[in-house]
Amino acid sequence: MTVEPCGICGGDGWIQNSFGGSAKTCPACHGSGRKAEDTGFRDVTKTKPSHYRSANQPAAAPEKSNWPSTFEGEQLAKEVQAASAVSNDTKTKLIREIIEYEISHAKCTQTFIKKVRKQLRPPSATG
Repeated sequence: MTVEPCGICGGDGWIQNSFGGSAKTCPACHGSGRKAEDTGFRDVTKTKPSHYRSANQPAAAPEKSNWPSTFEGEQLAKEVQAASAVSNDTKTKLIREIIEYEISHAKCTQTFIKKVRKQLRPPSATG
């Protein structure tokens, strides 16, 4: 079995600076002087036990809140609950929308509050 010399350092295991400075070990063969074995693709992901979970433990889903957490959101949700012009399904949908808006924006803005209040109004009879 013949061993091929490293293509980077020529087999001596060292790389020298072109300006006559220092010499370092070859990054390709790590100083051995022999061509490194090509073992194909080396997967370096998930090398630590903390990167993957056991098959016995299912992933814990984050709990979804069922009521707004900010003061403005709570007040708006109470207005939605008290509205008599909308159905219970619509109330549930609006409260879920308030909660999701709080999650994405950290608080309920005045524009969002106006938008929800507009949906609470009874349909106007135009004629």
